[in-house]
Parts: sequence; C-alpha cells; structure tokens
Amino acid sequence: MTDVPLNGHALLDFNTPLSDGKAHDLINSLHLRPGATVVDYGCGWAELLLRAVEHEPNARGLGVDSDEYAITRGRANVEARGLASRVTLDLADVTTWAAEPADVVISIGASHAWGGTKQTLEAMHARLRPGGTLLLGDGFWEQPPNARSAEIFGEDGFGTLAELVDLAMTCGYRLLNLATATLDEWDSFESRWCASRERWLLDHPDHPQADEVRAIVDDHRDGWLKGYRDHFGLAYLTLARL
Repeated sequence: MTDVPLNGHALLDFNTPLSDGKAHDLINSLHLRPGATVVDYGCGWAELLLRAVEHEPNARGLGVDSDEYAITRGRANVEARGLASRVTLDLADVTTWAAEPADVVISIGASHAWGGTKQTLEAMHARLRPGGTLLLGDGFWEQPPNARSAEIFGEDGFGTLAELVDLAMTCGYRLLNLATATLDEWDSFESRWCASRERWLLDHPDHPQADEVRAIVDDHRDGWLKGYRDHFGLAYLTLARL
C-alpha cells in the first residue's frame, strides 16, 4: 500500500464486529427462500449480502451505500465471485434510494443515516413486504457509558439491549433471533482497523503524513481501550415485519 490509508477497512472482512461463524448463523436466521430479494441499506462493500446470496443460489441481492471506496471494492468482489447476474451495488444516499419492498432487508451500523434507531426501524418497515425479515445491527450500552464513550457515541442515542428489542417490537416487528458481538469479535475488529494503518506506517515512517496517520490510530485505539470497550455493544436482531 503506497497511498496514505484513507480508512481502516483494508484488513476487515465486515465493517462491523462479526466473525465468520456468527455471519453464517445470522444468514441462517433469515430463512432465505428461492427467489427472495435481499436489500442491504448501508451495505459497505457488501460482504454479508454476497454471502447471503451465495447461501441461497436463487436469491437476488441489491446493496446501496454512499461510500465510493466501499462500493468499488464490493463491485470487484461481485465480479470475482461470479455474482454479477444476481447482485447489484449502487453508490447513492440510502435515505433517498428507492426499490420495491423486499423479502429481506439488512441494515447494520447505518442508523446514523436515518437519524436514529427508531427512524431506521420505521424506514425499513416501509421497505419490507408484510411478513418480510429485517436483519438490524445496532448499538446498545452493555454498561452505562463512561465519559470517553459518551463523547464518541453520545449518551442519548442508545439504550440497553432490552430497550432496543422493546423499541423494535413497538415499531411493528417480532423478534426471531438475537445475537450480540462478543469481546473477541470487537477486539479483532478494532485491532484490524488499526493494523491497516500501522502496517502502512511501518513501510512509510518518513512520509509527510505519517504523524497525521499515527495520530488517527492513537486516537482510535484510546477511544476503544479507554472508552467504549466493555461498555458499548452491538446487537444483531432478526425481526419479522408485521
């Protein structure tokens, strides 16, 4: 890598704390049927969407994200895995991009785009057919936030895990499956986020922007280890739309 790393995603499989085993379990929880349409709002490079479509060979996938780097990476993976006839990735604003109501919708770590968890649940409800399935990935507080984690995530945007489930139920869903990111998944995710830049720094110690990149990594690592580690959690809810 010769260019200054613009993000920490290069070494990540998913842009969320998620292991291969849990990804497989989450896809199984969707009970995909032949011919199903799966839409991922805020898909990033769409790794989970691609695995879902590979899991059900007759499913069709649509993904949308505003990150050009991620969509470019995702499109390359679509071609490399022979999925171009069944997967389309669009570079667009998820809140204005339009599609027919889907059988399955995925929204992981994208609630900021809609203005919060409740707004995301409402938006996904309108984008799902009755009886469809939503895989929602969103944050919650495992412990009350300390000062650093509150600074990073805000104190009012998230509640407890039980409150997150209750909110989904009040927005017209029933809970089919619940999973949370483990500490090992978080540590792997954050370590690899930092390592993509750390490896670049090892190769480019005298680069004019080395100090800037080092400061980004140090700030991120401090936020993780001195802030939200053991406090902020990530839940994956598989929800049936009423």
